[in-house]
Amino acid sequence: MAVTIEAPPEQVWPWLVQMGGDRAGWYSWDRLDNGGRPSATQVHPEWQDLAVGDQVKYWSRKGPVYAWRVAALEPNRFLALQALVDLRGRRLDPERPRPSAYLEGLWAFLLKEQPVGRTRLVISGYQAVRPRWLERFANYWIYLPLTWPMQARMLVVLKRNIERVAERREAQVP
Repeated sequence: MAVTIEAPPEQVWPWLVQMGGDRAGWYSWDRLDNGGRPSATQVHPEWQDLAVGDQVKYWSRKGPVYAWRVAALEPNRFLALQALVDLRGRRLDPERPRPSAYLEGLWAFLLKEQPVGRTRLVISGYQAVRPRWLERFANYWIYLPLTWPMQARMLVVLKRNIERVAERREAQVP
């Protein structure tokens, strides 16, 4: 999935870096994926530090819990979040062999600079579930029906928020 945003990559990047259940949220339907807490509508300087290996949390009924590990990060260009858990939600060591039942996923955000100060934000990834019968069930009944609409909403909200802030910034320049 992708969207073109009327702002350069360096204005889009801060919005991605601050994602997370204990940070800016996920810019989607907050009741569903952020415990009812509203996602940020501006960039927060206190949430701009992110490095490979950092944990990005998800909001649950019990509060923020582990969801993703930053697998790769190239400022203003690329962010990859990896999930690797057993079916009880316990983190697994990526360096060890996989158990017979697990969930692994990668969620990647690529910023492609476009002419005239625009950015193409491309979101991609994969998900693998074992055993395979569970993967077929999860992909058909859970992953596609939930992930695609929520990710599409994320792109719409990010575009709206980033362009709104960019317009304000342009209006302030004499």
